[in-house]
Amino acid sequence: MPNDLLIDVQGLTIRSDDALLVDNIGFQIGRERVALVGESGSGKSLTARTLMGLLSPSLHLQAERLQIVGTDALSLRERDWIQLRGSKVAMVMQDPKYALNPTRTIGWQVEEPLVLHHKLSRAERKEKVCEMLDAVGLPDPGQLMKRYPHQLSGGMGQRVMLAIALITDPVLLIADEPTSALDHAMRDQVLALIRRLVEQRNMGLLLISHDLQQVSEHCERVMVMYQGRVLDTLPASELSNASHPYTSTLWACRPSKATHGERLPVLDRAALEKNYD
Repeated sequence: MPNDLLIDVQGLTIRSDDALLVDNIGFQIGRERVALVGESGSGKSLTARTLMGLLSPSLHLQAERLQIVGTDALSLRERDWIQLRGSKVAMVMQDPKYALNPTRTIGWQVEEPLVLHHKLSRAERKEKVCEMLDAVGLPDPGQLMKRYPHQLSGGMGQRVMLAIALITDPVLLIADEPTSALDHAMRDQVLALIRRLVEQRNMGLLLISHDLQQVSEHCERVMVMYQGRVLDTLPASELSNASHPYTSTLWACRPSKATHGERLPVLDRAALEKNYD
């Protein structure tokens, strides 16, 4: 069990009216860097949204235990979720083009969580915004605060979203595919930045990803999902030696220069599902 437990989930099940989407999963996260990986549709993002209280009302949630930063999330009302989100738990979404408000300046958007969660003067908020923009590696924060999202590159937009998430000093960051909209070089820069800030602030990180190479470099532990179930949990450094057939196939089927022109391995899904029925 991780020290200083931030997330404690047992028996989490999510259904739509006609399908089982997440099937009785359980996990714990402390002040550590944990990745949740798997194919599209495996339930990764649904699980992350559940931890933020952002699950669609059309879906049905059940859980034996759902504790978030010491709070029983099963008993929270919407106003309680609003207080928890941003103050203790924050989330970085996939694409700044859709997550940032195109009609508001960068300064306004980074400052907004401080207005909602902290009692600071306007001058104190502006100072903290400048410090946060500088911390995520953005140049000339004073001028950047006056700009709009469409005036930024994708990498800059992702750093702004990270500044918004961290400005209230939460203890847990959930990052849902935070580099999927970026080119390969920028992905590594942003992941390295997230890792550095999480370590500096002694936070927990839940990284939702399908990029196992990045996960192996930037996380400490990995949970592997398949069709709504957590099939495997292992140290991130052991991904290349994974014994579970699904995890080992995910690792082996990554295209690279070494595999150019070769046929990538294919998972025997029928055998896997037979073993886990």
